[in-house]
Amino acid sequence: MSIDIAVWTFVGTWTLVIGTIVLMWWQTRQTRILNSANVVMALRERFASLSMRRARRFLATRLLNNQHEDITNLEVGAFFELVGALTHRGVLEEDLVWEAFGTWAADYYHALRHPVDLIGQARSSLRDPLLFHEFEWLHDRVLHLDRANLGSTHAETIEDEEEIRILLKREGDLDIEV
Repeated sequence: MSIDIAVWTFVGTWTLVIGTIVLMWWQTRQTRILNSANVVMALRERFASLSMRRARRFLATRLLNNQHEDITNLEVGAFFELVGALTHRGVLEEDLVWEAFGTWAADYYHALRHPVDLIGQARSSLRDPLLFHEFEWLHDRVLHLDRANLGSTHAETIEDEEEIRILLKREGDLDIEV
């Protein structure tokens, strides 16, 4: 009779231990997702702030007008560098970032590289080959997630110059009044 109690105690204890570990893992995962969502929402608020709308409008207008030598404000690129770094390190969930910033990240990056490679020029002039490397990583991940989530038919239009121009036009028309 005492062996049966010992076996049941052993099984019960290990069931409790494994159950606790699984529950802790699940809670940690849920907390990580919730924290990621909170940070993404805070970043969206920052992206929509008056100072960022001004920076986005300035950059978009210069890119649309081919005034590449007038682009000295790197605030938009620095924002996507931060988002890319946080995502690359696993602080932010990739899917949340893709949903929240995917189009902007892909289009701004492409516009900063084509037809004039402004990122390459900045890297050369500042002698910093890693300048905006996390922004570049974010761009590549967004394109990968576009293909994975939207399929190969969408992949053909991912970096469509006309689509990018439309986004830049919208950005150039952003309201920057208080």
